[in-house]
Amino acid sequence: MAQGKPAAGELIGIDLGGTAIKLGRFSPQGQLLAQLDVPTPQPAMPGAVTVAIAEAVAQLDPDRRAGLVGIGHPGPADRTGRVARVAINLPGWIDVPLADWLEPLLERPVTCANDGNCALLGEHHSGAARDCSDVVLLTLGTGVGGGVLLGGQLFMGPKGAAAEPGLIGLDPAGPPCNSGNRGSLESFCSIRGLARLSPQPPDALNRSADAGDAEALAVWQRYGELLGVGISSLVYVFTPELVLLGGGLSAASRHFLPALWQQVDSRVQAASREGLRIGPAALGNGAGRLGAALLAARRLG
Repeated sequence: MAQGKPAAGELIGIDLGGTAIKLGRFSPQGQLLAQLDVPTPQPAMPGAVTVAIAEAVAQLDPDRRAGLVGIGHPGPADRTGRVARVAINLPGWIDVPLADWLEPLLERPVTCANDGNCALLGEHHSGAARDCSDVVLLTLGTGVGGGVLLGGQLFMGPKGAAAEPGLIGLDPAGPPCNSGNRGSLESFCSIRGLARLSPQPPDALNRSADAGDAEALAVWQRYGELLGVGISSLVYVFTPELVLLGGGLSAASRHFLPALWQQVDSRVQAASREGLRIGPAALGNGAGRLGAALLAARRLG
């Protein structure tokens, strides 16, 4: 790694996923200056991932223009943003001191947070939640993550582990979840949950529905019903003005939103859903790394 003191203004945001690590170098205002995606080591053990992140940062920022680093990972961090408490879909991730491990390698301050929180910050800065202060975000993919914004601030709770919307229960006798729960929203509405409804991969199922295939349309309708039941509970708790749907499965939202809305309309009292909007996130895979960079500026700047 090149030596020398990094510039203070630019930021690095990192979105750690089960299959890919997405990095971006940003201006202080959140403008993307450079980006890099690298495969997540398999198995994604904490030590191997730490080394991969350090190598990727050196590749993305060889001149050390960025002075602060933020990392979003799939699970809660502690309140201080130093420790990845758990990542239920990554092996061995229990109380990993990720910031402590990375700072000597990167020679600059590091903070970490739930990837859903980071994605929500990105959408709030320059995406679909830009003009909203009370938002629930769900990321629909390998798992179902998310975050909650109340009064313009992330809702994290006293220990940093609040707002895991994908882990709420739908069915006490439902399929097991990697969190230890059964019948969670993630169990039914993740990619694995969708696979219980259809053997087709999500992209193929989406294309089939686009072509008018009745069986594919019925699968997405059932998916929307299940997601709508979970969102109904979240609306009662948080009464947001906006529910955002991100992650890979959100690409099929046009096929499942009508069924989702039918559940919300029938289950949630009118006073609790007044003015509610539900729709896809705007920034795609870029939201998490942007939000991680902005969080680094907020916490470390």
